[in-house]
Amino acid sequence: MGFPSNSDFFWLRDVFGEYGSLDKSVTIGKQGPSPYRVKPMAIATEFKSIPRLSTGKFQQKLQLLLNPVGYLTRLASSAPDLAYMPAAGYDQPLVLAYHPEAIRQLLSNSNQAFAAPGELNGIIEPLVGQQSLVSLSGDRHRQERKLIMPAFHGARMHNYGALITQIIEEELSQLKPGQAFQMQDITQKITLRTIIEVVFGVQGGDRYAPIMAMTRKILNRFTSPIANSFLFFTSLQKDLGAWSPWGSFIRDRQALDELIYAELQERRAHPDPERTDILSLLMAATDEAGNTMDDQQLRDELMLLLFAGHETTAIAMAWGTYWLHTHPEVMAKVRAEITALGENPDPMDIYRLPYLAAVCNETLRINPVAMFTFARQAVATTQLLDYSIEGGTVLMGSIYLLHQRPDLYPNPREFRPERFLERQFTPYEFMPFGGGVRRCAGEALAMVELRLGLAAIATQTDLTLLDQVPVAAKRKGLVLSPATGVKMRFNGSKT
Repeated sequence: MGFPSNSDFFWLRDVFGEYGSLDKSVTIGKQGPSPYRVKPMAIATEFKSIPRLSTGKFQQKLQLLLNPVGYLTRLASSAPDLAYMPAAGYDQPLVLAYHPEAIRQLLSNSNQAFAAPGELNGIIEPLVGQQSLVSLSGDRHRQERKLIMPAFHGARMHNYGALITQIIEEELSQLKPGQAFQMQDITQKITLRTIIEVVFGVQGGDRYAPIMAMTRKILNRFTSPIANSFLFFTSLQKDLGAWSPWGSFIRDRQALDELIYAELQERRAHPDPERTDILSLLMAATDEAGNTMDDQQLRDELMLLLFAGHETTAIAMAWGTYWLHTHPEVMAKVRAEITALGENPDPMDIYRLPYLAAVCNETLRINPVAMFTFARQAVATTQLLDYSIEGGTVLMGSIYLLHQRPDLYPNPREFRPERFLERQFTPYEFMPFGGGVRRCAGEALAMVELRLGLAAIATQTDLTLLDQVPVAAKRKGLVLSPATGVKMRFNGSKT
């Protein structure tokens, strides 16, 4: 899943990492010429009209829900830079921007023209509560982020490399020769275990299996647009008993809450200063006044990390596996780069490999898991490119359409990792984890998982791709995922 705002599903990457990235830059290539280097904004004397499709609002909302890629492609073909987009949760159409300079103005907010109120992200409140990063605004959001970000600092991620590698290898070792499977099922096991063992710090005991099982049960509700429609339409959020969609959901959520609160109570009753898991670091974090996070805050942040942090990475890893197995020349380069490190390389040496990093970046570019950034709102009437934006207008950046721009990425549907070695893209040209104050806090952890996961899949397994036609992206809950789950057959382990 992922995390949006009240509009549809636009969050995932605004949940993880403005300050937590292991990389100082978004890419590893040299700086190349860009048509979008920052220039002083010219004051327009005549404003253009913001384009909109002629299709009715309800029909557009339905298309966005059922076929988001098709809808966004049609929108971009009619309006190359930004457009109005009707979306669930808003009375008026919002403005969707996908020109790099428009996104820079929107997310950097250097002129204080746009705010990022947490109230606009209410669509995910049923999952993550009112105290998580995506739900908070202003000073409270800044204070909470300052508490959380040290736990995701790049240097700290190095300490988790060995445990993540162990989890990956254990899950891959469960495959049997001749077994057919969906890659996304395997990658979800890897990333869910990472969240529970690395983030929660639960590596056994009575709560381990129930937390895993209840998380999977809740996630299974979001396999189709119809099944998760109660997130988009509050009129469906009625408890008509355990048999009703909403009633069943809130009972499952309560069961998971009880497990999380029990873990928090046990940690407080038996503190262990030697623990290094992310939950322990969050429990020990203090603000300027010496205050720590209470149980409600911790619960909401854990729920955010659990549901935004594990499925999104699992989807990216499944896509990466797909592209490696449709491009044998890319697979060969990845294997050669890793082999050159020698036997039993340090996980973080693998992480730093430039071609592997480029493969991961190209995967996140061509198949971004989240389609949108978190919503912003115009504080007063302002200018965006050559368009006038009225005060109160809600706007979002489209990560999907930005990453498909042919003026930025020639032949954008071609999988070509070399583009990330040839030049360095700005944070407003390549932004798989969102941007600005709501950039994803767990970006560093996600990138460690993705690179180590694809490295292990490339060098430790012999797989055959069973999908006979190109795999398309379809909606899964609030995110885009491979329509088939990426069908594979395990032929054996590589020696």
